[in-house]
Amino acid sequence: MARRCAYCEKRPQVGNKVSHSNIKTKIRNFPNLQKVRVLLNGKIQRVYACTRCLRTNRIVKPPVGRRPIVTQPEVQVS
Repeated sequence: MARRCAYCEKRPQVGNKVSHSNIKTKIRNFPNLQKVRVLLNGKIQRVYACTRCLRTNRIVKPPVGRRPIVTQPEVQVS
């Protein structure tokens, strides 16, 4: 799994966990990535997106289902 958001390029951050006795231990904080279906270049693909991008509607979700949209013929009333 690529630990990077496909839209905002958010990736793991490195920091220190500091104990009460001031001992530093390296720690990695991972972004909250979700695997979602998106519409990219006219194709439906699965990508990893962070929850911030999902919440702010940066992604374009595909229509639900695979059936084509059929419009009703117009009826003229005279």
